[in-house]
Amino acid sequence: MKEEVVVTLRTLDGTTFAQMVLSGAHHLTNNAQMIDSLNVFPVPDGDTGTNMNLSMTSGANEVRENTSNHAGEVAQFLAKGLLMGARGNSGVILSQLFRGFSKGVEGKKELTVADFAEGLNEGVATAYKAVMKPVEGTILTVAKDAAKKATEIKDQTEDLIEFLNLVITEAKASLRRTPDLLPVLKEVGVVDSGGQGLVTIYEGFYASLTGEELPESASSVDLNDMVNAEHHKLAQDFMDTADIEFGYCTEFMVKFEDDKLKDNPFDEQAFRNELGERGDSLLVVSDDEIVKVHVHAEYPGEVLTIGQRYGSLINLKIENMREQHTSIVGDKKKTEKQKKEKAEFGIVTVAMGDGLKELLESLGASVVIQGGQTMNPSTKDITEAVQKANAKNVLILPNNKNIIMAAEQAAELANDNVAVVPTKTIPQGMSALLAFHPDASLEENRGSMEEASQQVKTGQVTYAVRDTQIDGMSIEKGNFMGLAEGKIVATNKDKFETTKELLTSLIDEDDEIITILQGEEASDEEIDQIVAFLEEKYEDIEVEVQTGNQPIYSFIFAIE
Repeated sequence: MKEEVVVTLRTLDGTTFAQMVLSGAHHLTNNAQMIDSLNVFPVPDGDTGTNMNLSMTSGANEVRENTSNHAGEVAQFLAKGLLMGARGNSGVILSQLFRGFSKGVEGKKELTVADFAEGLNEGVATAYKAVMKPVEGTILTVAKDAAKKATEIKDQTEDLIEFLNLVITEAKASLRRTPDLLPVLKEVGVVDSGGQGLVTIYEGFYASLTGEELPESASSVDLNDMVNAEHHKLAQDFMDTADIEFGYCTEFMVKFEDDKLKDNPFDEQAFRNELGERGDSLLVVSDDEIVKVHVHAEYPGEVLTIGQRYGSLINLKIENMREQHTSIVGDKKKTEKQKKEKAEFGIVTVAMGDGLKELLESLGASVVIQGGQTMNPSTKDITEAVQKANAKNVLILPNNKNIIMAAEQAAELANDNVAVVPTKTIPQGMSALLAFHPDASLEENRGSMEEASQQVKTGQVTYAVRDTQIDGMSIEKGNFMGLAEGKIVATNKDKFETTKELLTSLIDEDDEIITILQGEEASDEEIDQIVAFLEEKYEDIEVEVQTGNQPIYSFIFAIE
């Protein structure tokens, strides 16, 4: 009788960890549609599976393009890629989980069970800090319970395969418990979609270690084709050569020397901070022997001199990005030397639909990112929009609750003074823009614009993509739904009847103006019908109609 071979793994090097990451991303890609289907709200949006997939793909691609056998470095690459690619709340939380993980295993060339447990716990701590009001029964809970299990068993086994199996078993159990913690999940009869996404990634990790075959997907594509990690190449589409503030892409490594370290002990955070004052797009990773640096600097010699304090320079590469950019875009203005003068204020906002874009620009928006319910922009998208605004002070209006966290993350990464006005809808964004005052400070404008955004009521009419039972209402697939401040208050097979019920629930005697934003699927006849209803029932209210061309929502109402 053939004996069963028991595979054990006591340490995890960078190459093995990188394969785990790629396997986790691949498994998530194959299951993104299933995770989307767990969305509690029956509105037609890409939601959790799509956002987590795009975010994780960005992280995995960064790992693929930066090969290393140092596990701590691989974790840093993963965290960097996730940070810049994070989309939606689920993507941002995922990026924070692995950002904390990378801190927990920083400097570790190989990971033990104890190291992995430390990383998971640091990830949970970081993610909880990033969320203003953590909600249990979500991805946060699943991550927390898995990390707690990791702590409990880290002294019971040295085998990473056995350890990870037990951690995933607990993560799955936690996922099954999410409906008990979040009533809306129990009402609809699903588990939390973000938690399911995290379990899916963990399953991919485990399969990589055991050699288990993961199911293929026809939609599976090469990670290199999905996300280009070379951020300075992606920026070429909108930048002018003169807009490049730090002109030299500088990469080098410092091989530590004991005699220099005696006079200048190396502190990675202090080193990173000092380099950060002299450039941007900074990446610093180190171990006991070497520190690797990537930075965009205007004076690369200064950066190299700082590095020489700790040892000898090796593997230097300095590229003139202005010359690269001129070559790439065929810039005919080669004589332009001066950087464009920055405006005092810029406003970045998000909307889907050409009409909404034009409307928001007419109200003062500097840059409108095309995105929204079906396509949440990433942290990187928002960061690049902030740069494109070319202003000393920038305000970001997300106009969607699922984009606020990515906007806040982009604000943290920005070198300029950047503030987020947490608008959740297009009407809130419109009201915030109207409250902007060019003579006020950044903080004064942020406060007054947020206050103004709370003075408008938002109504939306869309359709259901699935049958569901929520908030005591039975909703059939294909029926229309009326949302008041994001809550479903009306549903009917007839769009006009749904709209009338929605408006009746929203309008009160103090309201004076209703603005109707006409969606791409809404006809002029439907608009005339709604206007006639409003004029007959609410004769003292002024009605305005704007062409929004927004998808998903036939009508968006701003009521003031």
